Amino acid sequence: MQTVKIVVTGPFSAGKTEFIQSVSEIDVVSTERKITSEAERIKATTTVAMDFGRITVGEDLVLYLFGTPGQRRFDFMWEILSEGMLGFIVLIDSTRPETFREGRSILETFKAYAPTPYVVAANKQDLPDAWELDDMRIALRLQDHVKLLPCVATDKEAVKKVLLELLYSVLAEMDANETG
Repeated sequence: MQTVKIVVTGPFSAGKTEFIQSVSEIDVVSTERKITSEAERIKATTTVAMDFGRITVGEDLVLYLFGTPGQRRFDFMWEILSEGMLGFIVLIDSTRPETFREGRSILETFKAYAPTPYVVAANKQDLPDAWELDDMRIALRLQDHVKLLPCVATDKEAVKKVLLELLYSVLAEMDANETG
């Protein structure tokens, strides 16, 4: 059995906890705490250390999913959680363009931690005010080769598609390293 560490990161309230809860075959270990600040208007709790979930893919592969805190005051956990990751997902709330710049900054931070494959997932694509993927690509300044995927973090099948796309990227990089 091979295990793969995947990190799910992104701005505050992007849907990271829901993303992991949607597919985890175990009860998600979560460090959610009540918010007592301005952010409370967006949601009532926030992740302060990490979320942890697990999903078995096939007979011989297990993904360990680590969700990062989204608030900058907990960013000291980001580097710790990035250690040993084989890939990461940057989850962006496609209905909140005011978070796009922060999402881009988080992407750059994680790329600096480890040169691993990554994908960007545009969450809440089921909502009427969600930005189109092409517009998000421009706003996030993503190059054409970066996978920008539609997502609904509460939809298990949509989350699985995002995870599979990341796994394809991880496998492609492993193959390139073996043949290169």
